[in-house]
Amino acid sequence: MNDTNVVNDVNAPTDPLATIRAINQTSAFNRWCGIEVASAGGGEAEIVMPWRGEVGQYAGFLHAGLIGALIDTACGFAAASVVGRVLASHYSVNCLRPAVGERFMARARVVKSGKTQVFTACDLFAESGGVEKLVATGETILSVVPA
Repeated sequence: MNDTNVVNDVNAPTDPLATIRAINQTSAFNRWCGIEVASAGGGEAEIVMPWRGEVGQYAGFLHAGLIGALIDTACGFAAASVVGRVLASHYSVNCLRPAVGERFMARARVVKSGKTQVFTACDLFAESGGVEKLVATGETILSVVPA
């Protein structure tokens, strides 16, 4: 579940990037992970997270749970930039290769936005030495939450 339920707060900034960044800061989990919003608006969002040992699994790769969290979060932010408050109802993740890097970038986009559901897709990249590699893909279905 994303913490995007504050997007329709009357005190939220009207700038989509500022709004999504404010939402991101409400999540203790996102802050612990070091997730930052690089861009958001118009049905797209990019988040970044640095590597640190606490987010790894036993073999030293980014934990699959974090891969899912990055995809879920980026997709939620992309959807929220279009429809406001959303709640994940389903997501799927495809791990393509071990996620090893200095930082990770999740780039999400709205595929189809409806009145009650938003369909999104996301690519997750690992960056090492300035080179990006696609490490996972995912899709989410998000329910629009009435204000």
